[in-house]
Amino acid sequence: MQPTVLITGGASGMGLAAARRFRDGGHRVVIGDRDRTALDAAVATLGAGPDLLGVATDVAVPNACEDLVERAVAAFGRLDGVVNCAGVWLEGPAEQVSEADFDRVLAVNLKGTFFVCRYAIPHLVRTGGSIVNVASDAGLVGNAGASVYSASKGGVVLLSRALALELAPRGVRVNAVCPCDVATPMVEFQAATYGGGDPGRYKASLLARYPQKERARFATAEEIAEFIHYLASAKAAPITGAALPIDFGLTAGY
Repeated sequence: MQPTVLITGGASGMGLAAARRFRDGGHRVVIGDRDRTALDAAVATLGAGPDLLGVATDVAVPNACEDLVERAVAAFGRLDGVVNCAGVWLEGPAEQVSEADFDRVLAVNLKGTFFVCRYAIPHLVRTGGSIVNVASDAGLVGNAGASVYSASKGGVVLLSRALALELAPRGVRVNAVCPCDVATPMVEFQAATYGGGDPGRYKASLLARYPQKERARFATAEEIAEFIHYLASAKAAPITGAALPIDFGLTAGY
């Protein structure tokens, strides 16, 4: 039977690229995203069909996570993979972070990831499926000026490892991917919001950290999606409990 994958944050960036890669690989795809307009545009971009479902979902709300999983199973009868790609960025001095900002970042990046996993587990056990959680290089090493984001993605890394150990006896694999800066709308948002009016200089400052120096570039969403697709496939059967950097060596020296 044709496998089904559920992808959160699927309306743009890495989530949309992953949706396209899985669909091209023969999966039925369910994409969840909070932005209804962007979700509709993503479905149109991918090409509407009986193997594609878009569901407006705020993963910060556990009941919405449950509804998303159940709608995926109701539509396609099974669930073989979950890709938790929904995420938000926050940067700035720690002493300027409000409680509301802290709660928003943790709710989307960590709580949402957990509760999508939590409700998907029984269905993944039935199919011997897998989970790929999108963390970040900031989940492996701290990023100055991004303490809350780093904490949320560090939580995703250890959540993934703990779930991998818990679910291995039941035949479910769990891994985290830890990308560097990726050429997506999130990077454009970062540059526009935190670039002090000079987004080009902001992006150049990100690339200046990379060991490639003048050859440095952002990863593409398609490169990350290809790796996510591989991790979810049977070819990656021995890989579980891993937190795998895709970062041009950015974290290699830590």
